[in-house]
Amino acid sequence: ETLQRIVSTLVNKNDEIHNFIDMLNHTISNVQVNSSNAISELDEEFDGLYSVLHEMKGSMANTIQQEEARKIQALQDQLSQCSRALESSEELLELAVQSLDIKNPVELLEAARQIKDSVTVASAFRLSLKPKVSDSMTHMMVDFALEKRMLQAVKFLPVPKAPEIDVAACLVADNCITISWRMPEEDSRIDHFVLEYRKTNFDGLPRLKGEQRWELVDYIKATQYTLSGLKFDTKYMNLRVQACNKAVAGEYSDPVTLETKAFVFSLDSTSSHPNLKVEDTYVEWDPTGGKGQEKIKGKENKNRSNTASPKRSTNSPRASARGSRDRFAGESYTVLGDTAVESGQHYWEVRAQKDCKSYSVGVTYRNPGKFDQLGKTNSSWCIHINNWLQTTFSAKHNNKAKTLDIPVPDRIGVYCDFDGGQLSFYNASSKALLHTFRTKFTQPLLPGFMIWCGGLTVTTGLQVPSAVKTLQKSENGLGGSTSSLNNVA
Repeated sequence: ETLQRIVSTLVNKNDEIHNFIDMLNHTISNVQVNSSNAISELDEEFDGLYSVLHEMKGSMANTIQQEEARKIQALQDQLSQCSRALESSEELLELAVQSLDIKNPVELLEAARQIKDSVTVASAFRLSLKPKVSDSMTHMMVDFALEKRMLQAVKFLPVPKAPEIDVAACLVADNCITISWRMPEEDSRIDHFVLEYRKTNFDGLPRLKGEQRWELVDYIKATQYTLSGLKFDTKYMNLRVQACNKAVAGEYSDPVTLETKAFVFSLDSTSSHPNLKVEDTYVEWDPTGGKGQEKIKGKENKNRSNTASPKRSTNSPRASARGSRDRFAGESYTVLGDTAVESGQHYWEVRAQKDCKSYSVGVTYRNPGKFDQLGKTNSSWCIHINNWLQTTFSAKHNNKAKTLDIPVPDRIGVYCDFDGGQLSFYNASSKALLHTFRTKFTQPLLPGFMIWCGGLTVTTGLQVPSAVKTLQKSENGLGGSTSSLNNVA
């Protein structure tokens, strides 16, 4: 047996070595290919540089030639003027010499006067005997000393340093995370950033095992990014950032862990009314749910309303851990959440189908009677919408109702401050306050829903919106309704 173990160990080790050899050969091949690619890219970069220099040389040479032509033209124009003036001056000089031989004083005087007049207007005396342009071309000289030093300093692109996440500037609010970071030193070659994040239930640094995979957001140009539309179904989120230049990505920043805790629950199908079809966070009225069983089993089924329908899921771990309870029956048409509120501030939202005839949204203590309806006991609070014949909107508690003279919103937000003894309902879109119950909660609360002819969708994993927090600080001063049905339970 020992020898067999040794042989097995050697075989495994040989397999490992073979695999490692294959990996090394593959790596050598990749090094050769990547080196060839790098040389090709280097050739392309230098060819591009040569092309730019050649183009610049042609442009600057053309400028010198234009300057040469301008100067030569100016000098040639001046030379032509001098030649014409000299020719005129020589003719005048010959005439003057000839006049000296005239013997008649009168004729001599007349000739002298004509010569004087001609000399006065002669172009030779109006010429500037200074060149109009200089023969110097020093202003067309170039000095590439700085450029040469820059070219000599050209190196391979450096690997960017790891960014530093500014935890103080990060913000978690309204189911969004805004993360901000900075580079440890300025780097003009950074092209973009990459953000990675993943959900976790562990505080602190990321763990190697039991973690979800990283989600990636690429090509971020700024040093800040907002992740929106999140569902906070874990307690925390790990985030990290890396900087990338044109060729290479740097190391990731030290990861940070931000708290993203929110209230998450599903609907408890194990105790829901038989006329309700429940799937995780969706419930709809099913008129055949209870009657079908009665037709099959007759009167014997009356005392077995707590038996789960085979079509319904009974595998909820939270429901199983809490133990079984009687199904709702009669006209309660109720389903509860499978997770209790025992402390803190929580928020969730509910959307009803447009054709929903009647529904209630609220909370109840853990063990309501199976025939109880939300708002008709001193241990449950809700708002109720009735669209049968005419629309009514009311707040209910302890079998008392208060009419709410406001439009029914498409989505209803539920805010529960267990420790503060407050249950508020909001228009989930505008965050306008609909109604508030104030009391002292003495037992854990379960989200509760009643539905008749229609369906409800529940959205959980939501943080308390900033607008709701602001309204809570100002209490009821911004509108809405405070319950006159308050009852210290």
